[in-house]
Amino acid sequence: MDYDPTRPKWEQIADQLRARIADGTLQPRALVSEVQLEAEFGVARGTVRKATAALRDEGLLITTPGLGSFVA
Repeated sequence: MDYDPTRPKWEQIADQLRARIADGTLQPRALVSEVQLEAEFGVARGTVRKATAALRDEGLLITTPGLGSFVA
């Protein structure tokens, strides 16, 4: 992914995940793996966590401690 240097990477990753949820690529109850996102986007875990936190705040993800984050 080519990042826009004028916007934080976590926002751009969150945008990508929102689009995947909207188009059905990420189905309800699908696991959203931080490890896979780190590898896919080439960013640190903290960046991925900011992106997933934003989606959780919007109600698009549900995080269960010990299990992971899932599409709502």
